[in-house]
Amino acid sequence: MKIIIINGPNLNLLGKREPEIYGSATFEDYYKKLQEKFPKVEFTYFQSNIEGELIGKIQEVGFSYDGIVLNAAAYTHTSVGIGDAIKAVTTPVVEVHISNTHKREAYRHVSYISPVAKGVILGFGLQSYDLAIQSFL
Repeated sequence: MKIIIINGPNLNLLGKREPEIYGSATFEDYYKKLQEKFPKVEFTYFQSNIEGELIGKIQEVGFSYDGIVLNAAAYTHTSVGIGDAIKAVTTPVVEVHISNTHKREAYRHVSYISPVAKGVILGFGLQSYDLAIQSFL
């Protein structure tokens, strides 16, 4: 089974950025734990702060992977283009957020990803990724 985790803007700063919201672990350390926890899954990881690169990656893997775990971060609330890319591919996408976006600023309550995603998992910290991966197994 091939699953890609795609992270959007500022998630490269996990462990440093607002630890009271996002925790103190880096994503790279967490990614290693995921690989150990799910040894039968062939993982790929991609992160970009650039919207077009996220769209390009979704299009690149969206017909050949078994699942996409997507944390589009701030682009969740602004990117019609990412939503359209998800609609255009056949690989199912699970939208993930580390924080409970509904407990945060009002603009974070809107998602252009949710209507086209297989499902949405939010508010469980980095464990949200575990739950998304389990949804594909």
